[in-house]
Amino acid sequence: MDESDAGSRLSSAADPHAAASVVVSARAVERFRAGHPWIYRQDVVAVGDGAPGSIVRIRGPRGVALGTGLYSERSRIAVRRWTVEGDPADPGDLWRTRLARADDYRRALGFDTVYRVVHGEADLLPSLVVDRYGDYLVIQTLSQATDRLRERLVGALVERFQPAGVVARNDPRVRELEGLARTVEVAYGDVPSVVPIEIDGVLQEVDLRHGQKTGLFLDQCENRSAAARYAHGRLLDAFSYDGGFTLRLARHCDSVVSLDSSEDAVARLGRNAALNAIGNVEARSVNVFDELRVLDRRRERFDTIVLDPPAFAKTRSAVPRARAAYKEINLRALRLLAPGGVLVSCTCSSHMSEPDFLEIVRDAAADARVQVTLVEKRTQGRDHPVLLALPESYYLKCLVLRVLGSG
Repeated sequence: MDESDAGSRLSSAADPHAAASVVVSARAVERFRAGHPWIYRQDVVAVGDGAPGSIVRIRGPRGVALGTGLYSERSRIAVRRWTVEGDPADPGDLWRTRLARADDYRRALGFDTVYRVVHGEADLLPSLVVDRYGDYLVIQTLSQATDRLRERLVGALVERFQPAGVVARNDPRVRELEGLARTVEVAYGDVPSVVPIEIDGVLQEVDLRHGQKTGLFLDQCENRSAAARYAHGRLLDAFSYDGGFTLRLARHCDSVVSLDSSEDAVARLGRNAALNAIGNVEARSVNVFDELRVLDRRRERFDTIVLDPPAFAKTRSAVPRARAAYKEINLRALRLLAPGGVLVSCTCSSHMSEPDFLEIVRDAAADARVQVTLVEKRTQGRDHPVLLALPESYYLKCLVLRVLGSG
C-alpha cells in the first residue's frame, strides 16, 4: 500500500455525490433528527442503485434531504448515519478529521499508550473500532462500508501513529450479519504473538490476535483503578479472565482467589502475576457458579469481591435468563462478604439497563439478608464514550457496593 496517497484514495472511495438515495419512513426521519445513528431495514421505503458499503443520500418520504449514511444491503441496520444536511461534503477529509478528533480527545484526557482510539458511533465513525496497545494498533471494520475502506483507513492510521504493526481483528460475530467473513490478519507491519504493555504500573502480555475483544478488556481500565481505592483484606475475583482486576487489586489485599472457567486464561493470569512479582494470588480454573456455591457452603468470608462476568444477555430474548444468573452470583457474593466488605459488580450486557441491574442487586441483598449501600455507579472508561442518542452504547454498568451487615 502506498501510504502517501492514503488520504486521496480514502476520499475517492466514498464520494457521496456519486451515491444513490435511500428513502426512509417518517418514523426513521423522526429518529434521525433526534440523533439516533441507525436506520433499520423496516424503515427503508426505497433504495436506488447504491453498492453495498457505499455512502448514500438519505431522504424522507417527501424527498426532504436529511444527510448521508453508510449503506448495508444485508444488515438489519440498513443505514448508519454519516453526515447531516449541511455537514462538510468531502468524506475523505471527514474520515481523517474525525479520526484525529477522536485521538486528540483521548490524549487530552491523559491516555497515551494503551486506550481505545475510536469507539464507533460515539466518535461519529460508525462501525469502526481502533484500539492502541503501545506501538501496535488493532482495527475492527464491522460493516460493509468500513470493511470496503479498510486498506485506506489503515493508511490514515499509519500516517498518524507510525505503528510497528496493525492487526485487523475482524472476528466479531456481528460481521456475519453484514455478510462479511470473520478473519484475523496483520494489515500492516509485523505483530509479535505477544505484546507487552503497562497500565497503571501493571505489566501484562497481550495476544492481539486471539485475546478477548481486541486483546484486553480496555473498557474496564478506569474501573479497576477505582476498585483499587476500596480493595482490602481477602479478595475474591470471579470471572477473572487473565487478571485485569486481580493484578490491579492484589497489591492492596492480603490474599487473592481468582476464578475463571478458562484454563488458558488462568495460565495467563499466573504468568502476568509472576511478571509483576505478585505472589499472593491463587488462580483456579473452575465453573464459577459452582465454586461460588461451594464457598458459600463452607462459610468462607472475603473483604473484597469483584464480579465481572461475560455478557449474560447478548439478545433481548436472553434477558430473563440473564436476570436469574446475575441475581445468583450477586446473592452468593453478598453472602460471602464480611461486614464492611466491598462488592464491585459489573454487567457488560447492553440489553440489561442500569435500573434493572440495580433492582437485581437490591433483590439479591434482600435475599442475602444484608444491608448494602451504593458507593459508586460507574460505566465504561472515558475512551469508550456513550452516545446519548444510542442507548445500546451504554453497555457496561459497574456498581461499587458496601455491605453494612445483617439487616
